[in-house]
Formats: sequence, C-alpha cells, structure tokens
Amino acid sequence: MAPRWKKLLLSVTAAVGLIASASAPAEQIKDRVLQEGRITIGMENSAPWAYKTADGTVTGVHPDLIRAVLEPLGIKQFDFVIIDFGALIPSLLAKKIDVVASGMGITPARCKQVIFSDPDLASTDAILVKKGNPLNIHSYEDIVKNPGIRMGGYRGSSNTENALAAGIPQGQMQLFQDVDGLSAIQAGRIDALTLGVATAERMLKQPLVSERLERATPFKGHILKNGREAANYGAMVFRPEDTQLRDAYNASFEKLRANGTVKRILAKYGFQEAPDGLTAKDLCSPDYYK
Repeated sequence: MAPRWKKLLLSVTAAVGLIASASAPAEQIKDRVLQEGRITIGMENSAPWAYKTADGTVTGVHPDLIRAVLEPLGIKQFDFVIIDFGALIPSLLAKKIDVVASGMGITPARCKQVIFSDPDLASTDAILVKKGNPLNIHSYEDIVKNPGIRMGGYRGSSNTENALAAGIPQGQMQLFQDVDGLSAIQAGRIDALTLGVATAERMLKQPLVSERLERATPFKGHILKNGREAANYGAMVFRPEDTQLRDAYNASFEKLRANGTVKRILAKYGFQEAPDGLTAKDLCSPDYYK
C-alpha cells in the first residue's frame, strides 16, 4: 500500500487536473475561434436587429456589425442560429453558441448572467397604435392613467421592461414572441405595442401595416430619476468566462468606430451610435439608472 502522504498527493494532483481540464475550454475559446476562423452566433429572427431574408441571407444591424468587427481578426465563417429571444442567454450559457448578436440591451439584471461588449447603438422606445391614435397615447404615463388600454410588448425586451418600470401593471401588459405582437395589434387584440424606434419604422414600411397602424408621436418613454429617458443600448453578449474574446471584439470595434465604419452600418438600419465613452461597465451599474 502507498504511504498516506502519497495518497494525499495523488488526490490533490488529480483534483488540480480536473479543475484545469474543466476550465480549459473556457480559457481557450478566443484561441479556438481565431484558430478555426469560425464562430457560432445566436440571433432572434427580428428586423432590423438580426434577420434572415427570403434567399436565406442573414442580415441586420448586429450581424453586419459583428462580421465587420471580427473579419479583421481572421474570422471568415459566421454560423448564425435562430433562437427565441428569451432563450438566447440560456443557449449562450449552455455553450450551444459562442456569442449573441441580436440587439440585446445592456441591463444590470443581464449583467449578473453574462458580459457585454461596449455599447454600439442607442435606441429609445416607440409605440405602435391604431391609425389616428384614437386613444391619444403619447407616453407610458398615458397608459398608466387609462387602465382600459391593452398594452403589448415582446417577451424579454428592454422596451417591455421600460414600460413595466414606468408603472404599467403586469395585468395590463400582454407579452408576445416574434411577430405575434404585431399580429395582435393589427387584429385589435391590443391597443398599443412597445418596441424600439428603428423596429417600429421598419414595420411601418410594410404597406399592410402602415394602412392600419402608425407610430405615436411625440412619445415619451420611461423617464429615469436622473431625468434621462431610458434607452436600449445594444451590444454583443458573451459568457462571463470569455473576457478575452470580448476584449478582442472591443479593440477591433473601436478601430472601426474611429474610421466611421460603425456609424455607416448603424445609419443603414436607422440607428444612432451609443454616446462616445459610454461603457458596458457604466450600464451594468444600477447607479446609471438612478
């Protein structure tokens, strides 16, 4: 029999080996992605954020942006996987995908689960209403004051979170997946639908939509205690352990921001750049929203 101290040494060595083995995939994701020149990206099929066209091409503000940022690093193959919005973070954490590129906003709650690139765009909330805005909705406050208004929002979206934070009761809010919200307001099952400005404008370019609906203007979204109007600051999403990949993304992103490439991509889809100097760390702090 081996002496007791040798058994203890073997046990410690085995434990260290298991820990190193378990952590190796997380530490090597940046190297693996760069060596293979390939990355798997989760997205919701929702224009103008990320969507698949009739010919199967994946486009949208975040697919275009992640390609532009990562191609200079040697990544040539981008495998996009369509996933329901609410399942994007769980799929990322389960390592079914490498990154999320689908207009997901940075919020303190999400920062407890994942890490974000620095924000690339800023989008305030908009409301779609019936033609003529018969209920005269121009703010979330108007909806709070009228409990008869049936409000709709997309499950897990920052727009829905803003509407609830503004005081709209849960019982007054119906949650939808994908295009179900648009179908609901067109059919008259809800009176208003909250979404981002760029998404609303893109929906209204469809003739059958613009004949029945319009964007409520002016519109005042959720006003924070500091006086700022709440906005969705979009970014790419990574697993907490994948800081090296996130940092490589940020470094390449800043170069494209400096030469105007980022601004051109965002303008193509009707978005504005996030304020210069605003970081994911700023937006992950609850203090930003006070």
